[in-house]
Amino acid sequence: MEKYKIKVKVTKILEKGECPFGLKVGDEFVFEHLPPPNFCHWAFHSLFPFITALRFGGNVPWEDKEGICQVCCPDPENPVVFEISRVEE
Repeated sequence: MEKYKIKVKVTKILEKGECPFGLKVGDEFVFEHLPPPNFCHWAFHSLFPFITALRFGGNVPWEDKEGICQVCCPDPENPVVFEISRVEE
């Protein structure tokens, strides 16, 4: 079974516009096995099912494009919106 690298990019920060973990719009991370050090564990917990699906070649049925999806963290005061995409080399 092929495993893909996954790129996660911060696309928006809603409400107050500040992430308590210091994430900024435009920040990007590549996930191969584990999240980067100091990555918000609440955000990662929300992203993980989608990262896993895309990493193993799956897709999210409500997205228009294959290999990509939008997910936000659960912070009700400052939801950070992430774009998760499969890196096809």
